[in-house]
Amino acid sequence: MDIGKMLTQLGSGMVISIEIFLLTLLFSLPLGLVLSFGRMSKNRIIKSAAKIYISIMRGTPLMLQLMVVYFGPYYIFGLKISAAYRFTAVIIGFALNYAAYFAEIYRSGIESMPVGQYEACKVLGYSKIQTFGKIILPQVVKRILPPITNEVITLVKDTSLAMVIAVSEMFTTAKAIAAAQTTMVPFVVAAIFYYIFNLLVALVMEYIEKKLNYYH
Repeated sequence: MDIGKMLTQLGSGMVISIEIFLLTLLFSLPLGLVLSFGRMSKNRIIKSAAKIYISIMRGTPLMLQLMVVYFGPYYIFGLKISAAYRFTAVIIGFALNYAAYFAEIYRSGIESMPVGQYEACKVLGYSKIQTFGKIILPQVVKRILPPITNEVITLVKDTSLAMVIAVSEMFTTAKAIAAAQTTMVPFVVAAIFYYIFNLLVALVMEYIEKKLNYYH
């Protein structure tokens, strides 16, 4: 067994996993904020639509959602599916799924803010946008960082689900090598990679949390 070649192949899979991770966060974090506003909207139609969407995305398996995003265009609209669409489908599926979880985290953080702060800002002449951007959001970010960290760590591990539509991220690569060489070593190495990745994410989030701690 060529250890160097195996590490190179796993490294390539790790790059795909990191790309899925980063692109999912890039799209799901802002989308989750928009969804949280919809969830808290005074308009019943918008509120109900956001609530139903969040319920569906949280109540069905991510694996199933990835399959719907990838195969849906063909079965629903008769569109031809190309191999290049696989990675795009993974990002769309992950972003739509995680946005629902982030939306509920955002909502809980925003609704936990005392009403008195909004009233004080109104007395001081702040607009709604100024109140949210300058006063509320910084405090909300500090409050929701722990649950956001948990979701981000889960995302690292969930990247392995990309295998369901044949995107060769790290776990899929490890599985292929293990099957070809009849050894468990690729799985062990992949586990170490995942652990180090998660450890780095946890350390970064802990650093951000300390920076936002007003008491230190």
